[in-house]
Amino acid sequence: MTTSSKKLDAIAVENFREYLRIPSVHLDIDYEPCVTFLEKQAKEIGLKVSVFRDVPKNPMVVLTWMGKESDLPSIVLNSHMDVVPVFEEQWAHKPFGAEIDSEGNIYARGAQDCKCTGIQYLEAIRRLKLDGVEPRRTVHVTFMPDEELGGVNGAEQYVKTQNFKNLNTGCALDEAIGGENKTLIVFYGEKKRWSFRIHCPGQSGHGSLLLENTPGEKVRTVLNNVYDFRAEQKVTEAQDKRTDRITSINLSIIEVHSPQSSLASLQQDVTVMENS
Repeated sequence: MTTSSKKLDAIAVENFREYLRIPSVHLDIDYEPCVTFLEKQAKEIGLKVSVFRDVPKNPMVVLTWMGKESDLPSIVLNSHMDVVPVFEEQWAHKPFGAEIDSEGNIYARGAQDCKCTGIQYLEAIRRLKLDGVEPRRTVHVTFMPDEELGGVNGAEQYVKTQNFKNLNTGCALDEAIGGENKTLIVFYGEKKRWSFRIHCPGQSGHGSLLLENTPGEKVRTVLNNVYDFRAEQKVTEAQDKRTDRITSINLSIIEVHSPQSSLASLQQDVTVMENS
């Protein structure tokens, strides 16, 4: 490596700060400054760059490091360009100032989620290329739009295109947690939302009787188990200081129906299950 490690560190920090200063913030994002920045990075590092505009105003940027055996399934390193809104009055630093404090901490919206990831990918490739590394497989570094809104007008549309199929993806890494050392935490998958309805039928009647088979008793049993499990997860979270190793569970809606409406609701649930 002809460029000193200290100089490469300085380049990485300055590129990170430049990227952070681009206010790619919802709700009305102009992605073009991000595109221009990434095109400049591609030119400096020596990567092919492609910009796909399948969704108007939401470009998909792909930087490519060609492999020696480009017919093999490729490696995709993914991150996203957009960041969530800011409430500047609640910030001690300018949210898009990328200011550095006396300890070297950098403050900006998107510093963790997830502009650090995109810069880490590019700076790692920069160093590998300077060391003369030639990858066997092609590596694509992808920069997605619209991730913070669920990706409906970003990744969800892009994966349907021939452009995506041409990447010939064999393995993909998405955003993780930026660290303070030379490691990157890799997870095997992201949490998935599992929403379900629990139906507790039973007998209701006059308040003077101790009725059998009441729905309230069944609901209590369910909730006791749910909240016992939830308490266990909170203990695990407090011990590990991490949310990626827990299963979060919450009661979101509770409804009470008359016998007739309850039966209709149950029949509807069965129909939905049969059709799904």
